[in-house]
Order: sequence, then C-alpha cells, then structure tokens
Amino acid sequence: MGNTLEINTGEEDISYPYLVDYSRLADLFMYPGDDGFKKKVKCIYDYLLETQPEAAEALQPFIDFTESSSLTEIQELFLRSFDLQAITTLDIGFILFGEDYKRGQLLVNLNTEHKNAGNPCHTELADHLPNILNLLPKMKDDSMRCEITIRLLMPAVLKMIDEFSTDRVEKKDVVYKKHQKILLESSQHYRLIYQNCLKALFIAMENDFGYDATVNEFLTQQSEQKDAAGIQGNTALCSGPIPQADYTRSIDTEMKIEKD
Repeated sequence: MGNTLEINTGEEDISYPYLVDYSRLADLFMYPGDDGFKKKVKCIYDYLLETQPEAAEALQPFIDFTESSSLTEIQELFLRSFDLQAITTLDIGFILFGEDYKRGQLLVNLNTEHKNAGNPCHTELADHLPNILNLLPKMKDDSMRCEITIRLLMPAVLKMIDEFSTDRVEKKDVVYKKHQKILLESSQHYRLIYQNCLKALFIAMENDFGYDATVNEFLTQQSEQKDAAGIQGNTALCSGPIPQADYTRSIDTEMKIEKD
C-alpha cells in the first residue's frame, strides 16, 4: 500500500491509494451482453500489464478464450460458471455464510457502505462481486476498504477459485446429470477459464492489500468439514452477531473458538 492512483469518476478525481482500480476488473464478472465485452476484456488486460503484470499473466488464457470464441459461446460459459448450473456464485455472502441469517446482516452492512459511497447495485444484491469491486475505489474510509477486502472479498475469491477444480466440477456434473436432462454445451478446453479471471483479481488484491493466510486456512478447514457433513453454506462462520460495519468479528471469534 502507499501507492496513489488518480481516478476520474466523471465528477471529481478520487485519490485512491492502490495500484489497481477494481471497478475496471468488475467488468470481467459482468454478463457479456454484446460484442463490446471483448474490447473491455482486452482493455483490462492492457491496463493490468501496466499496473500489475503478474495479474495480467494470470488473465492471459481468458483473453485467448474471448478472442477465439463467439459472443454466444462466451455467454454460455458465463452462465455455466456463475448462473445456470453454476460452478460457483458471484454472491460472496452466500459463499461465506450460505443461507444463514449472517448473510442478511452482511447485506445490511454492505448496503450502508454502497449508499455512503454513492455506488448503485442495480438489479443485484450488495454482496455481488462486481458491486463490491465497484465499491472499493469509491470508499472514503481506507480502513473499512481494507477490512472488506481482506476479511471478506479475498477469502471468498479463494473459495471461488477452489470451486473451479476439476474434481469438484466433475462431482457437480454427476448431480446435474441425475437431475437435469439438458446440459449446456461448453468447450472442455475452456470450461474452467473463468478461474483465470478470479486468479488475476486475487493477485491484484494480494499485491495491493496483503493477505492474512490464517483466515483462509480457517475457512478452508471449515469448508472441508461442511463438505464432509453435507451442509449447505459455511455456517461455522456464524457464531455471533456482526456489529454494524464490523466484518471481522464473526470470523475472528470463531477462529479463537477453534484454537481453544
């Protein structure tokens, strides 16, 4: 941290103390509605080459995919990855808390942050990944921005990346084939390609914000226990109330309980 990027919002310039403008990366996780998506992706890649080359390198396979695929193929793969028969969801609150009431509390807190920053969520919920990425550069409270990124966003993105592993996807396919008569056709070569977008995002956040590996280790352990028990959602993270604008307490408290 300590780098400053001047962002032109169309109204006034914001002094943003990080290398990457995450509102640009948000476009990677928006539905590719028209052919302009390919141009946006290429602009993001060029931007990362200048600001974080390591993240650009992680994104390169996705660039190859978009350049060699039709808009329809990109749309189908987006749906397969994040929506219809999804590999993962883009709602980070669900990734961390499942359907537990803690997600509702998180949404209330995030709605407040979006409102304070003047960041519209449009038709999606406050914990939708593109909405949070658009929020980060607009926040005036740097400590809160760090807290949201390190304690919520980064652990969630790592869990999303893990969902793109071949063995997890194959297990989901078994379920889909039992319950669905029609599966979306998708290129096997590019099937997991959105994982590269998530990897590029994580690399950028790690370089800008640092990373607390102990939080992710705890989340991974809880996820494995959840999978073994067949539980929906990471309910182990929901041991106590989340006070207004405090996104760390439920995780930190549960980590302490586990150690004791």
